[in-house]
Amino acid sequence: MSLNPSEDIRSVTDLKRNTKEILSQVHRTKRPVVLTVNGKADAVLMDTKTYERHLKAANMARLLASGEDDIAAGRTRPIRSFLKQFKHARKVSR
Repeated sequence: MSLNPSEDIRSVTDLKRNTKEILSQVHRTKRPVVLTVNGKADAVLMDTKTYERHLKAANMARLLASGEDDIAAGRTRPIRSFLKQFKHARKVSR
């Protein structure tokens, strides 16, 4: 997802005046629009599906981070050892 500065950076005042047009652009292009206040980036407007994809990816990254920390700290063990303990604890045969 790339940003087109001439189209995707708009002021809040522009949003107030052209809400339907800007929302239509967001849905059509699937690109976020950066909203500015006094010439500085202040917020990002994106369609719901894009937001949900980003949220899902961020949640997955957060979940993976703890596993990566464990690997970096050497808190790992062979899979066979884990499976043996797991099966025993849950009384799984085979």
